[in-house]
Amino acid sequence: MASEGEKMAVDILIIGAGGVGSVVAHKCAQASLNGAFGHITLASRTESRCRKIAESIRQRYGVEISTAKVDADNVPELCQLIRTVKPFMVLNIALPYQDLHIMDACLECGVHYLDTANYEPPETAHFEYSWQWAYQDRFREHGLCALLGSGFDPGVTNVFAAWVMKHELDEVHVLDIIDCNAGSNGQAFATNFNPEINIREVSARGRYWERGEWVQTEPLSWSMTYDFPSGIGPKKCYLMYHEELECLALHLKGLKRARFWMTFSDSYLNHLAILKDVGMTRIDPVEYKGQKIVPIQFLASLLPDPASLGPLTRGKTCIGNVMRGVKDGKEKTVYIYNVCVHEDCYKEIGSQAISYTTGVPAMVGAKMLCDGTWLKPGVWNMEQNDPDPFLKDLAQYGLPWQCEDVTGKVQV
Repeated sequence: MASEGEKMAVDILIIGAGGVGSVVAHKCAQASLNGAFGHITLASRTESRCRKIAESIRQRYGVEISTAKVDADNVPELCQLIRTVKPFMVLNIALPYQDLHIMDACLECGVHYLDTANYEPPETAHFEYSWQWAYQDRFREHGLCALLGSGFDPGVTNVFAAWVMKHELDEVHVLDIIDCNAGSNGQAFATNFNPEINIREVSARGRYWERGEWVQTEPLSWSMTYDFPSGIGPKKCYLMYHEELECLALHLKGLKRARFWMTFSDSYLNHLAILKDVGMTRIDPVEYKGQKIVPIQFLASLLPDPASLGPLTRGKTCIGNVMRGVKDGKEKTVYIYNVCVHEDCYKEIGSQAISYTTGVPAMVGAKMLCDGTWLKPGVWNMEQNDPDPFLKDLAQYGLPWQCEDVTGKVQV
């Protein structure tokens, strides 16, 4: 029992039991030992996955969590589960196609909401925040909070930007978010998170923000080489569109250009090009022997489950922001980043670093709501909150970060 004046830990519901969902559940259980959360329920379309994660959590931490089966596309079914569990908030770690269904259920049941990626309609490889921002008035009127994009990118990259604006720059003129996976899993072709989402994202046209306008590029047609820290060294990076650019372009003072870059191996790109050429990355249904199938979904079913890649993956990830602007009237450039080691993630909770770097921030974002630090009615992006308590907890729970003055040393 909590003593008088001590705040009771609140119960939470996690929806999604893939690679990232497993990390979120493990880290929430870990944080519950420090009083961050009350009882945890993990739900998925496939409850057997939830039970496997629950057993791992019991063995590692001695924490008992509940499991449930739910179809996240079915709002009445979601509502039934939420009313049964009675959580303070829902952590949506399901597919981005399901964001709006889960937001609707949270509104109907009166619980707070968090996700790691913005909504994307299943039939179109197009993602933007407008669909979720449209919920602003409804969440505010219900006194509920929806925190969007509490992963790493988006998520930590947004908070990095807010921290730099608070502590290092008066104005930011140029933002380059650079995501490097310097690890290897030994597979001919595999994705480190949901294959369907990954391939849709990578195959889409690039887009960046330049002086108040969006500029489009052909998929993966722009590249540059960046010299990463921590012994990773130079890697080729490709310009892509990533969702945090949309909200950061609105919220960063003085921003003139914002871009997102990601590294890919030659093997990955060669396989992707061939698959695209033969139609396997199509997202529209085709008829095969009297049945409608979506080629990219069929392809995803053939590829390794990202949750199975933990023991196979070696190396490091490095994700961060290069931000150029002005401090006290003088030009200044900073690089704020995290380096994560795949083997360390697997040793801790049986995950590879891509899932780990997404799952830890989801837990920290949930903690910010559950303890009231970021809790406020409405729909919010990560950079609209105080970055300091989030980044303090991020380092405490497994993702240390650093910020370096690289003025005159780095050119992107």
